[in-house]
Amino acid sequence: MLREAAAGGTPSYAGLAKAIFQMAMLYVVAIACSYSQARIMAVVSHSILKNIRNEMFRHMQTLPIRYFDTHTHGEIMSYYTNDTDTLRQMVSQTLPSVISSAISIVVVFISMLACSVWLTLVVIAGAFLMMKITGKVGGRSATFFVKQQKSLASLNGYIEEMINGQKVVKVFNHEDEAKEEFDRRNDELCENATSANKNANILGPVNNNLGHILYVILAIVGGAIAIGGVTNLSLTSGFGVLTLGAITSFLTLSRNFMQPINQVAQQINFVAMALAGAERIFGLLDEKSEEDNGYVTLVNAREENGQIVESSERTGLWAWKHPHADGSVTYTRLQGDVVMEQVDFAYVEDKPVLHDISLYARPGEKVAFVGATGAGKTTITNLINRFYDIADGKVRYDGININKIRKSDLRRSLGVVLQEVNLFTGTVMENIRYGKLDATDEECIAAAKLANAHGFITRLPDGYNTMLTGDGSGLSQGQRQLISIARAAVADPPVMILDEATSSIDTRTEALVQRGMDQLMQGRTVFVIAHRLSTVQNSDVIMVLDHGRIIERGTHEQLIAQKGQYYQLYTGAFELE
Repeated sequence: MLREAAAGGTPSYAGLAKAIFQMAMLYVVAIACSYSQARIMAVVSHSILKNIRNEMFRHMQTLPIRYFDTHTHGEIMSYYTNDTDTLRQMVSQTLPSVISSAISIVVVFISMLACSVWLTLVVIAGAFLMMKITGKVGGRSATFFVKQQKSLASLNGYIEEMINGQKVVKVFNHEDEAKEEFDRRNDELCENATSANKNANILGPVNNNLGHILYVILAIVGGAIAIGGVTNLSLTSGFGVLTLGAITSFLTLSRNFMQPINQVAQQINFVAMALAGAERIFGLLDEKSEEDNGYVTLVNAREENGQIVESSERTGLWAWKHPHADGSVTYTRLQGDVVMEQVDFAYVEDKPVLHDISLYARPGEKVAFVGATGAGKTTITNLINRFYDIADGKVRYDGININKIRKSDLRRSLGVVLQEVNLFTGTVMENIRYGKLDATDEECIAAAKLANAHGFITRLPDGYNTMLTGDGSGLSQGQRQLISIARAAVADPPVMILDEATSSIDTRTEALVQRGMDQLMQGRTVFVIAHRLSTVQNSDVIMVLDHGRIIERGTHEQLIAQKGQYYQLYTGAFELE
């Protein structure tokens, strides 16, 4: 084309146009690939995190209550936020960079072999040295990243505790002490994070300097080979002479070879952080699930020719379905007969909290537990619904050892009103329906009326459709407890456990609730825990506990006549230790 222009002819730009078009197409393809990579990595990374969070949450639902007793809420939340975010960074940023660098390394390595095998061996030695340094420094960095993630979880747990207890902090003027503890944990996090990133960030300068040194060594070795007339070996020309042009090309290739290695080394901190987060996540997933070897299930039943048989429809009659080794099945009517025989229990081994507990509650009976704080009242009810398993003894439900009953079916037959009320984000109606997910609006309203909660609910801005947030923060403690009682009432279970159900309600409201509770307890086996002895006077039997033992039992009149500890509690003469 230039020759034609110099000769005065008409130049042809066809070749130039073709080259420009090819370059333009390459850029278009590159843009399309970059766009596709960004979209694919966004989908892949967030899909992986979604699956991990789903798996963690599903597994968390299977963990025993003991796990949540020993881990703060903030620490558990850190699994779902900080630890999973480290995986997102690795999948969306580090992984594509490593793959791209690996491809570059392979291509450049082949090109170096095509230029000079001897110089390639020098580069391999330098790369091996860089990898050794990267592994050593990266290992130290990973140790501190694990500590960083643990410190971050500890800090989150402390923040969560301080937020929940902010009123207590202010009441007791504990602000300065709270700030000091926060500063201590924050300093610990800062120290671990600084150490982790300090070790990870020195890799860049170290590898860069090694690359410069390797560049000089290659120039010296290449020059020595060329000057000394040493036969060069390459993949393209076999044995030959190493020329100055080949040395220059190889030096350029060596830089292109070391650059992706440096890029991979720069990602070591993200890799170490992701591995630290993954270690904690897999630690949660490896936590042992709550054991449930029960095989007796709760089924709908009906009477047929004087026999109880299973029903495919809801009849209001429930029965225990008990399969046997010979293939036969027996059905036992669900009545609410609970018996405990010489039960011992300890939250921590060798530190028993219950000793030789024996009691029975016949269907329809009301059994009350009274005693000082820490006597073991709530622990007994926790054993009935198998939040914890006993160390020794037997607990029978309708004549069946509760270890044989599937936990979900056992708990479905129990209604529990806890002292600590938990309301969930949603409407009042949804919170009541939590006790029975298929309950109709009419059933929920009837349960609210039974608990005497209907009156204040109708006075709320949107009645039963009023949205509750922040654990029902817009309601009084008594109102929250009334909703909790209604939630238990709608489940209509044969056995009720009332753990200080009226402790947060004033005396006037308690009288209203007690009438509703009396209706709720009719025909049911009821376990009542109460500090107000006025709420247990009409119980069929009252158990007085002291340091994990039942020391007195009988009706209100019988225990008053004995003039023992119950008498002292009732008359106010007993001083709690």
